Amino acid sequence: MTSGKTPQTPWMEAAQQFQQNLIHQWSQAAKSFPGATSATGQGVADPFAAFKAFMPNGAGAFGMPSMGAGMPGIGDMFNQVAGEKVTFDPAKLLEIQNTYLSEITQLMSQGLDAKPTGDRRFANEAWASNPVASFSAASYLLNARTLMAMADAVEGDPKTRTRVRFAVQQWIDASSPSNFLAFNAEAQKKAVETQGESIAKGVANMLHDMKQGHVSMTDESVFEVGKNVATTEGAVVFENELFQLIEYKPLTAKVYERPFLLVPPCINKFYILDLQPANSLIRYCAEQGHRTFVVSWRNPDDSMGDKTWDDYIEGAVIKAIGVTQDITGAKTINALGFCVGGTMLSNALAVLAARGEEPVNSATFLTTLIDFTDTGILDVFIDENFVKMRERQFAQGGLMSGRDLATTFSFLRPNDLVWNYVVGNYLKGESPPPFDLLYWNSDATNLPGPYYAWYLRQTYLENNLVKPGKTKVCGEKIDFRKVKIPVYLYGSREDHIVPIGGAYASTQVFPGKKRFVMGASGHIAGVINPPAANKRSHWIGPANKFPADVNEWIDSATEHKGSWWTDWAAWLKPLAGKQIAAPKAYGKGKSYAAIEPAPGRYVKAKA
Repeated sequence: MTSGKTPQTPWMEAAQQFQQNLIHQWSQAAKSFPGATSATGQGVADPFAAFKAFMPNGAGAFGMPSMGAGMPGIGDMFNQVAGEKVTFDPAKLLEIQNTYLSEITQLMSQGLDAKPTGDRRFANEAWASNPVASFSAASYLLNARTLMAMADAVEGDPKTRTRVRFAVQQWIDASSPSNFLAFNAEAQKKAVETQGESIAKGVANMLHDMKQGHVSMTDESVFEVGKNVATTEGAVVFENELFQLIEYKPLTAKVYERPFLLVPPCINKFYILDLQPANSLIRYCAEQGHRTFVVSWRNPDDSMGDKTWDDYIEGAVIKAIGVTQDITGAKTINALGFCVGGTMLSNALAVLAARGEEPVNSATFLTTLIDFTDTGILDVFIDENFVKMRERQFAQGGLMSGRDLATTFSFLRPNDLVWNYVVGNYLKGESPPPFDLLYWNSDATNLPGPYYAWYLRQTYLENNLVKPGKTKVCGEKIDFRKVKIPVYLYGSREDHIVPIGGAYASTQVFPGKKRFVMGASGHIAGVINPPAANKRSHWIGPANKFPADVNEWIDSATEHKGSWWTDWAAWLKPLAGKQIAAPKAYGKGKSYAAIEPAPGRYVKAKA
């Protein structure tokens, strides 16, 4: 028998350290919540304390004992989340209390025969066959239901209630017994069956992830940008300190005279649009006969820490439009913006319109926010204090870490994007299968701090872009009433980053001809939905009818099976001009000679 002072083995120390790293990441996200400081203004000593309150007693890394698991009162926890003292609906609280007493009495009467139901984390037979684990899971689910009911009973403005609900859900998800080896019956069974091999593999996986700095969602060793992702043939024909412009090889004998420029979000790598030949939107555009150009953003390093929103609009989006015109000789082009790339494209169009210029003939906006009234769950992070903190942080420049941004987005769906992999990789010793989308998702990008701070205030906090003349970009007042070109607007029905109402709101912004289409699924899967896959559905409403309320539009829309890409291609075709012979070479003369093959150097730089 060893004493409590016996030194831990190196792998045990490593395991505890890695869990602390996870806790630190969660804590950083928690500190980002407005109101994540105490009433005295002092930083919360342990934003993970609420998690510890619901952890099984003494559970540390891999279920090992941990010290100092403080347990704040439930009321204090809710106050901490809201940043102020919260009140509850008395009638709802009484109902919650009665329900809890009834269910806990029933659970206790069942004892070790209690079974967790309705949750896939506890669906494996190992849970049902282990009475202690089964009871632990059933108790956890009861506590989780009760806590969420309490969150729903909080009185206050919608933002406060949403913030409370979001944070409570985070704590509930983090504290699941399935996340700890000491309580995960499935992982314990596998450890016995493999004679400890699964634990050894789990430790190896954990040490690997500690070295790379993030939890593995896929086997990243299988993928290489330019080799088996981002493989559509093309060449870099222009570059500056912000971006490279890629021209893709035509896949048809003739191309439309009006070229096509895609502006992806600079918060991600462009190759989400070119994962594999079968699901590449870039390749699809070339197959439709469009002479296709794509902006590939540079992954910012310290030398770009002073770059602003204006720098990106003038020096990147407007510059890319101009270079595309120069290379092709076209008077106007068609353009597409995806997510934040769409917001940036809209700003560039407004700047150009204010200057009396209209080099873009039509614009497509995919899951794009321009009116930031409905921003979904991301709104929980944004208030005046939070934005001021970021403005102070980046007053002299600096970078917003891509890893921190990735952590924030992962914790929007923690069970799917965090704890699922913690359990599989470390507790069960499994290796996640190769998946191109998750490889892309793990390929983080930084942002210049001044760019990021400006964006937070002008969009999420103050929603100034849709207030004519309220804000200036590149010295010009933004007024979308001057952007009168045809626009195609797409939103995904289950999008948690750009809610369908937020995407639809752009129908009220642009005065010209427009078409709005809603696709099934989420932010990425809804967009990357090639026709050949014959998956999902899309919805189209009556022509030229765009009520202010998205729900009215949805009620009037008709479902169409399969991808929205074909509808978009049919919309774009008459706007692309006549067909001409496809070019035989990339770029144009010495001014825009091919610099290197696609996908170029910039996309390969790691955060």
